Amino acid sequence: MDFLDPLLLARWQFGLTTLYHYLFVPLTLGLALVVAIFQTAWHRNGDVKWLHLTRLFGKIFLINFAMGVVTGIVQEFQFGMNWSAYSRFVGDVFGAPLAFEGLMAFFFEATFIGLWIFGWDRLPRALHLASIWMVVLGSTLSAYFILAANAFMQNPIGYQMAADGGRAELIDFGAVLTNPVVLAAFPHTIFAAWMFAAAVVIAVSAWHLSRGQHLVTMRSSLRFGLWFMIISFAGTALSGDQLGLVMVSTQPMKMAAAEALWNSACGADASFSIFSLGTPDGSEEIWSLRVPYLLSFLSTHTLDGCVEGLNDLQAQYETQFGEGVSYMPIIWVTYWSFRWMIGLGGAATLIAVAGLWVTRKNAKRPVAKWMWKVAIWAAPLPLLGSLVGWVFTEMGRQPWIVFSLMLTEDGVSPNVPGWTVLISLIAFTAIYASLAVVEFGLILKAAQKGPDPLPDPNDPDADGDRSPQLTTTVY
Repeated sequence: MDFLDPLLLARWQFGLTTLYHYLFVPLTLGLALVVAIFQTAWHRNGDVKWLHLTRLFGKIFLINFAMGVVTGIVQEFQFGMNWSAYSRFVGDVFGAPLAFEGLMAFFFEATFIGLWIFGWDRLPRALHLASIWMVVLGSTLSAYFILAANAFMQNPIGYQMAADGGRAELIDFGAVLTNPVVLAAFPHTIFAAWMFAAAVVIAVSAWHLSRGQHLVTMRSSLRFGLWFMIISFAGTALSGDQLGLVMVSTQPMKMAAAEALWNSACGADASFSIFSLGTPDGSEEIWSLRVPYLLSFLSTHTLDGCVEGLNDLQAQYETQFGEGVSYMPIIWVTYWSFRWMIGLGGAATLIAVAGLWVTRKNAKRPVAKWMWKVAIWAAPLPLLGSLVGWVFTEMGRQPWIVFSLMLTEDGVSPNVPGWTVLISLIAFTAIYASLAVVEFGLILKAAQKGPDPLPDPNDPDADGDRSPQLTTTVY
């Protein structure tokens, strides 16, 4: 392996910076909605505990938003730096939704964030509340436009090839925005983001409740977070099912790679393996725990449906796109990332269900300290699930950078030597590692500090909301 191979280094750099940027995206999408809901509750009933929660999680949201902006800008620069051939080929199509994201959605979101930050004592309460809901709308639109751009890479539509065959030209922007892939991927991404926001709310609440702090306020946020997690997981699962159907119709190789299905199978033979032991490439199975018919149902919504295998699809693609290329992704990566995506999200939801049970009103025992620790340390699970989900999505498309149109190896910048990519990769990694420490430190400090007391005689946190007789209360 050539460690100065520009293609290898460019792929590593884009993969690492993209995953790093995505550390902040779900929390921005999810916390915007959480903060808007908390402020709406305060606006409607005047209970200051909801104002406390609005300010606390609003602070965490703003810290995270700032980091997301910085890392997102760097990510987009790489299209011109390391992937200029790709940018020239698809820029006419890919640039349109990204332009809408930047010029409309992002600036819309940023404008109302400014109004929300500086309008607490300057705007009428209803108008100030509307500003945070506009932030929710702007961040959601931003996600949609970015996913529409990515969907073109998964399922290119709405284009025609230029006369010289050297680039794709946009002919139907509406088709790009209504790509079946984005219509399925958008709700799946949003619900997954809400899961991570719910996990953060649960973790912050559990940390304070385990110490007997801000009991009235944090009890409400904990219960909200637990229900929000369960509802969001249900949405993630249902939208994921629809995304799977779209994936089968647009990229059947990816579904085959998700199961390491080498030969086409139907009915009971199209089973889904919960866990397998075998060779690293998945071509030889030693032992597997399987559910008959499940892969058939996931792929076709019927029990007797057929699923195309890797070998058959490889032969088909060689006929369609040309021989001499392996059109299969790295099987062990797709196989395990698909299962970790499901498993991590499911684990976070099971913890939320258990949390609702142990914190119910008629519980006979106080919550044990180890239970609070589980709630706190489980916070990253939905985020990790989202990250490996994106690994599956992007690695499962390989060897294509634009499915059926352009191979990844053809998209890299032709005149950029490997050592320059290596230098920027090391620099970005070092800078991002430092920023991660700063980001985590700021969020941790804000979360542990909790809500600031307000000059209100009805404020339950005015004295810190801490009293010995409440520290063992059953929540």
